[in-house]
Amino acid sequence: MATVRLVALKAPLTRHGRWLPPPWALLRPPNTAVRAFSSVMSPPSTAVVYDEHGPPDTVCKVKELPPVQIKDDDICVRMLAAPINPSDINRIQGVYPVRPPVPAVGGYEGVGEVHSVGSAVKGLSPGDWVIPSPPSSGTWQTYIVRDQNVWHKIEKSTPIEYAASIAVNPLTGLRMLEDFVDVKSGDTIVQNGATSIVGQCLIQLARDRGIRSINIIRDRAGSDEAKEKLKNLGADQVFTESQLEVKNVKSLLADIPEPALGFNCVGGNAASLVLKFLKQSGIMVTYGGMSKKPITVSTSSFIFKDLSLRGFWLQKWLSSDKAKESRVMIDYLLSLVREGKLTYEMELVPFNQFQSALDKALGKLGTQPKQIIKF
Repeated sequence: MATVRLVALKAPLTRHGRWLPPPWALLRPPNTAVRAFSSVMSPPSTAVVYDEHGPPDTVCKVKELPPVQIKDDDICVRMLAAPINPSDINRIQGVYPVRPPVPAVGGYEGVGEVHSVGSAVKGLSPGDWVIPSPPSSGTWQTYIVRDQNVWHKIEKSTPIEYAASIAVNPLTGLRMLEDFVDVKSGDTIVQNGATSIVGQCLIQLARDRGIRSINIIRDRAGSDEAKEKLKNLGADQVFTESQLEVKNVKSLLADIPEPALGFNCVGGNAASLVLKFLKQSGIMVTYGGMSKKPITVSTSSFIFKDLSLRGFWLQKWLSSDKAKESRVMIDYLLSLVREGKLTYEMELVPFNQFQSALDKALGKLGTQPKQIIKF
């Protein structure tokens, strides 16, 4: 019986002494195993994270987060800037009505640059500037991966600090000005908390429409300077609370018509002062309670003046399928910014100085401009 010898076939050598792949290897698609287990990932992110609710200066920590998978409909955004809003602080404290489950990344609005896009994304490309609209939790980090529907493209000529902070406070001012009373040129509004960002926006939005504004501020050091700043923005009248401790506040108005619409973000006595200015059947809209004191309304205000009290919460308004509508309003507000018709005080702070910015936002260093984190 003949002996059969099995000989192992070797791939030929190249002239450089390297092995060529054997012929049968060419039948398998290259990198099959690698492709089956690989995906597009974001860069790792540096984020402000809180593992539990509590005082922000205690529970917030800067941490490194691992890369995140970028799915077909996702966009990876490199954040450029994000503000520290009072509502951000309330979420971390655990007292805001709607808040993300912990552990969570802080922040709720901001602006970023598209870093990379999923294979199914249309209309956005790397380099575009975008904001989350409606606002979305987790903006205090260097990279965010979210579905393309979260992001709204804006003009890159917009100043970065305004792009980062346009979607909450200015939008709140615009909606309140338009949603409750049909105020027209020549009419008047009244508000407390006039030095707040919403207050500053209301003054300018009203001025742009020919609407006069009566503004109430706290008695504090520097109140004369605050009055002058508000008047430079377009405020018609600015009073401290103590100036309004008179029986007839309307005698202070001179030729300004009585307001039909008022705004309250303070509560307590400051809210009562707004009510004193309102004319018959006027409406006061409450959107905050900085004093943490209740609103007290006299019986005569209801019976004889027929005043109405309403509330406004932007997040609830946005949850009523208003996302597309709100983006048109944001574009309008940003156009006012670029035209120099809308401005408010802010301070850009590098991300590596986040703790200092947080201390300012918490009021540890007295009254400070809105803090905008620049990544």
